[in-house]
Amino acid sequence: MNDKKNLGLYLHIPFCERKCLYCDFLSAAADTATKDRYVNALIKEIDSYKEWACSYLVKTVFIGGGTPTSLCTESIARIMEAVRNTFSFDESAEITIEANPGTAGREKLLTIKRAGINRISMGLQSADNEELKLLGRIHTYETFAENYHLARELGIDNINVDLMSSLPGQSLKNWMSTLKKVADLEPEHISAYSLILEEGTPFYNRYGSLPFEEELDRQMYWETEQYLRKRGYLHYEISNYAKEGRECRHNNSYWIRENYLGLGLGASSLIENTRFRKEDKLEEYIKNAGNHSLTDKEQEKLSVKQQMEEYMFLGLRLMKGISKADFRKKFHVDLDSIYKKELDRSIKEELLKENGDRVYLTNRGIDLSNTVMARFLIDEDKE
Repeated sequence: MNDKKNLGLYLHIPFCERKCLYCDFLSAAADTATKDRYVNALIKEIDSYKEWACSYLVKTVFIGGGTPTSLCTESIARIMEAVRNTFSFDESAEITIEANPGTAGREKLLTIKRAGINRISMGLQSADNEELKLLGRIHTYETFAENYHLARELGIDNINVDLMSSLPGQSLKNWMSTLKKVADLEPEHISAYSLILEEGTPFYNRYGSLPFEEELDRQMYWETEQYLRKRGYLHYEISNYAKEGRECRHNNSYWIRENYLGLGLGASSLIENTRFRKEDKLEEYIKNAGNHSLTDKEQEKLSVKQQMEEYMFLGLRLMKGISKADFRKKFHVDLDSIYKKELDRSIKEELLKENGDRVYLTNRGIDLSNTVMARFLIDEDKE
């Protein structure tokens, strides 16, 4: 009998060929020597978990960034070998790698396949080459399409495509053209996000003071939902769509608060209701990799109150919402005893709907999701 606890792994690769103009992630361009030193440090950190890993069974892996495919093929293979040597894997584990179409190609895709990575998340963003230039992307739509078909030829049968709407000057017609081109390729999964202008990025400096076209953004969102539903995609999370049975299991584990361990520069973790992150200064991380007392930062054991808050505002991202029975099982109290006022108000305002055991966002609630989520932060005097 297997008594190991389920675990997700996130591996952060903080490198890219060129930083996109809208990006505020922990990533930057780097030379080959720096990448090699980082990979050695990451493998050292992975190895340091051998004893700890005995209690867990890995269900999902997500190699993100940055651009993981900016690494050479040997580095990708070494990282996966280290992970498999340290952790026990479920035989049906979902293993995802993010890929920029500009840093893929046959050799790299073949390495990914041979390393046992069975899901690729391709960062297209737009099928319009002028929009890709605007975003500062290093690839064209044609490069993306070539790599997409290569991945299919090599037998990779689980592909996500990342798309971005509400770009400066983007029309609904242009957005729907991108959506149709991607849907025609029939990827198993499509992520469709609205551009967010993050402070400190070139895009924010250029466009941050411009009025946000909220009405057009919402129109794009609901046209996307309707179109992809007709094309056979289930809208299962606020910004994510999947063919039947192809939801991203790794991301779902975040929304339902399962254990996940983040490895690599600045990576975040949730282990047994304790949150922490890894060192986010590159040289400090490389120097101290494997020494958890030096690399694990901001450790916080979550109170029951904080766990309830997260259960609500993360779980409500899912279209199926949250389960009242599951809440009771986890916290030994009824949902209504904690959140009756907030639930009644949100249902009355048609932001939430209750159907049997489940509570979930309405369409209006999705449009005002930040307002709804904020209602489930528990006041101190409620404890």
